[in-house]
Amino acid sequence: MNSTYKIQGMTCAACASRIEKTILKIDGVSKASVNFATEKLFISFDESKTTTAIFKQTLKKLGFNLIDNARTISYKIQGMTCVACANRIEKNLKKANGILSLSLNFTTENVRIEFDSEKTKPSIIKKIIIDSGYDVLETDNKQKVDEDKLRKEKEIRTLWIKFIVSAIFCIPLVYIAMAPMITWWNFPTLHIFDHEYNALNFAIIQALLTIPIIIMGYKFFTVGYKSIWKRSPNMDSLIAVGTTAALLYSFYSMYRIIQGDYHAAMHLYFETAAVVKTLILLGKTLEAVSKGKSSEAIKKLLELAPKTALLEKNNQEIIISIDEVEVDDIIIVKPGEKIPVDGIIIEGFTAIDESMLTGESLPVDKKVGDKLYAASLNKNGLIKFKATRIGSDTALSQIIKLVEDAQSKKAPISKLADIVSGWFVPVAFLIALLSSLAWLISGQELTFALTIFVAVLTIACPCALGLATPTAILVGTGVGAKNGILIKGGEALEITHKVKTVIFDKTGTITEGKPKVTDLIVTTTFEENYILQLAASVEKGSEHPLGEAIVKKAETKNLDFLKINNFEAIIGFGVSAVIDDKQILLGNKKLMNNHNIEIKSFQEQSNSLATDGKTPVYIAIDNTLAGIIAIADVIKPTSLNAIKTLSSMGIEVIMITGDNKYTAEAIARQVGIKKVLSEVLPQDKANEVKKLQKNGQKVAMVGDGINDAPALMQADIGIAIGSGTDVAIESADIILMNSDLMDVPASILLSKKTIRNIKQNLFWAFGYNTAGIPLAAGFLYLFGGPLLNPMFAAAAMTLSSLSVLVNALRLRFFKK
Repeated sequence: MNSTYKIQGMTCAACASRIEKTILKIDGVSKASVNFATEKLFISFDESKTTTAIFKQTLKKLGFNLIDNARTISYKIQGMTCVACANRIEKNLKKANGILSLSLNFTTENVRIEFDSEKTKPSIIKKIIIDSGYDVLETDNKQKVDEDKLRKEKEIRTLWIKFIVSAIFCIPLVYIAMAPMITWWNFPTLHIFDHEYNALNFAIIQALLTIPIIIMGYKFFTVGYKSIWKRSPNMDSLIAVGTTAALLYSFYSMYRIIQGDYHAAMHLYFETAAVVKTLILLGKTLEAVSKGKSSEAIKKLLELAPKTALLEKNNQEIIISIDEVEVDDIIIVKPGEKIPVDGIIIEGFTAIDESMLTGESLPVDKKVGDKLYAASLNKNGLIKFKATRIGSDTALSQIIKLVEDAQSKKAPISKLADIVSGWFVPVAFLIALLSSLAWLISGQELTFALTIFVAVLTIACPCALGLATPTAILVGTGVGAKNGILIKGGEALEITHKVKTVIFDKTGTITEGKPKVTDLIVTTTFEENYILQLAASVEKGSEHPLGEAIVKKAETKNLDFLKINNFEAIIGFGVSAVIDDKQILLGNKKLMNNHNIEIKSFQEQSNSLATDGKTPVYIAIDNTLAGIIAIADVIKPTSLNAIKTLSSMGIEVIMITGDNKYTAEAIARQVGIKKVLSEVLPQDKANEVKKLQKNGQKVAMVGDGINDAPALMQADIGIAIGSGTDVAIESADIILMNSDLMDVPASILLSKKTIRNIKQNLFWAFGYNTAGIPLAAGFLYLFGGPLLNPMFAAAAMTLSSLSVLVNALRLRFFKK
């Protein structure tokens, strides 16, 4: 029996080694392996000789706890607005009794929690999250995935509506507020809203236009002040504080106008609050759009498996739901149908397309006793098989689990603006408060002190700081899209520049993914076109991909197809037919040997073709060898240059494939790849990525197939070929729409330029705020210089935003 347990109490790798040695001494244990990083113990043991209770008792003596009732649950958390929210939830969950491990991903809003079912329950865990101020949604099946997608779409629609409404009110507000200030341009204004003659109307119309915008962005206030209250301020806190200061001072100025001080009309800052809210709403909307794709990969995988199975029971055939299939059930699968669950063939012969598992375009011949996997495609034979693994135990379900696990990984990127906000808000508050109090104590009027207070908070308002990263990312991703490189969100763009290793899948990525005829070798007795014509005529009735390649080659040469008789598909060997009273045999070496056909004369050519990764197909006429047709998956034109370019950038290139060692190495030689991982299954692909990541490397995975999905999700950056499967595309962080591998180095270069641009933006944005705060606090006024009016503070903030925007737009000149 094999079992996996959770171990508590380990402090180092030596603990893991000690546990392994102790467990292996127990009678009946054949294997014990401890993973210190995951705190998991795997044991193979004989149930008749030992039990879990003995393992528990043994480890307790060593000072460790063995937990055999560990459960894992996954939830979707709704309501998080920044990394600080995720940190707060993690902190509260870790305090709970029975929590073994957890991983919370702010970007995908997924949390994966491992807990001791004897000490806590899912209901308790949900209550902790809800009490922290967030909503919890379960994400355990396809229905939940669909519900989550609908919820995301609704959230995005709501954000777009809020932004559009805000923009509709913001545009006239900015015009009314700013037109009188720009004296060098005679903007037309309505007399009824003139700031000199109708100051109160001027203030009232601005307030009325601002109120809807504040309502649309009310969450910035609720979340921002709640974060301050919980002593974990974030970007929302900065926005809330800055806009509140501008609003309060504007209403105070409005009060002064009512009292008769019409000059106060020049101290209205409603447009400052409105513009900040509108721009940040746009940023939040675009962020929600990029995050809304997170569940699509899982949904695509869930759709792969058939919904029903044809069951043979009591000599009758009945169609049942796939959920009703039980282990040892006998299932019938006809040609063209998908395999519903994992099993072993008990009757029939066929060729199975397992590209969803291995990525290889060539079907695998299957006979009695061979294994079958759910969602693979039966190409040409009727078979019966016994179900061995159902439900969550199938190979497809394991792939889905791997993708889910990878989606739950916490992103290694920390948002610099959120980190800065953690101390920037209290510092700005303190400076505003102390400076205003200092001026008040020195004898200045309350109005002067309030002006100082608002000026400091206004110039500290983080509009530029909040826009520094998203604007550069917006332009960077837009430029990428223009060049056929679709980048999903800012985090992918941020991480890509750190990539030091790129792993390429072989089939469909480095190669075309479709078999083609590459060589035609014939004996001196026959002409090439005649042999190709015979082979294509025979294969015309076959559904095998090798045969399709031969047929397509004949079609490109405009060869006529001859009439055939007595066609027979010999599963696992090839095909045979009669043309013009000649017996034609077409197939592999085994077929020739079975008919005692001499092939030694072509042995050297055959070996040479195999060394180059090509599949030799022999053709014999009347039991005499006539030639060899070589078929291979050819390399894409840009593969060699792409790999050379990456190597010149100091990036290690690795090829990974489910194909055999000889074919893999042959392809690697042709494109200049030195490190090859062959005969690798999907779960092993993800594990290979993990191994590289454990060495501290940032790893990019490039693939196109369903089988690549776990590795694409596990990698720091997943890059999908645009011509690949929907699952691969949804699982990836970057999509190469032109299927051009030269876009891989281009993606890394674009990321480097964007990150440099972001750092420049942050420097200017933070620099404006930092330099402006002393001026706003009255530092120059103290030495007889000018006082920074809040209006100029707002102008400085606008200038910082403009500099950030102009700098980000420079990325538009990026070229591959």
